[in-house]
Amino acid sequence: MSEPGTAERIASVALAILVHEGAQAVTMRRVAMEAGVTAMATYRHYPNREALLRKVAEDALADIGKDWGNRTGEHDFESRLHGLMRDFLDFALGKPNLYRFLMTDRREEARKFPEDFRDGASPAFSPVLKAVEQAIHEGELRPGDAIEVTLAITMPVVGLVQFYLGGRIGLSEKDFRALCARTVERVLDGTRK
Repeated sequence: MSEPGTAERIASVALAILVHEGAQAVTMRRVAMEAGVTAMATYRHYPNREALLRKVAEDALADIGKDWGNRTGEHDFESRLHGLMRDFLDFALGKPNLYRFLMTDRREEARKFPEDFRDGASPAFSPVLKAVEQAIHEGELRPGDAIEVTLAITMPVVGLVQFYLGGRIGLSEKDFRALCARTVERVLDGTRK
């Protein structure tokens, strides 16, 4: 296997800093130092911090999208949905700085609802949307706009994650995950046929 090029090494170092310390810790000077290159080399590959962070976001989303939603063995809608929720929680709670950067930090190039979500550009939302579309088609869920039904099912968990990461929910991770599962069930109660 070949060693990554300078641009890839710079982006990889920036991602590592972001994951461990948050986007605010990613500076061009620090990335250059930790990547073992000059600051000028960093600027040759990325004209500014925003371009570097844009590359980090693109790479992180591509990496997340590779395996997200590939839930073999979970054929019924509810099992798939709860599995996808566990994947989401694993990501959000396991890499909170990356989660915040990708999901809540203001970025010009961030995916926008509804267009990007309807077009399958969101690796976390798209598998849930597909499951909801199938459940509506098969009569498990009441007829409705699948993208809005998916939004109704997913956003309570997103909101709970925000509260949890912000220290506003005083539960253990295990209890928090159980709260998320119960919340999804309550939403499903309102959407089932």
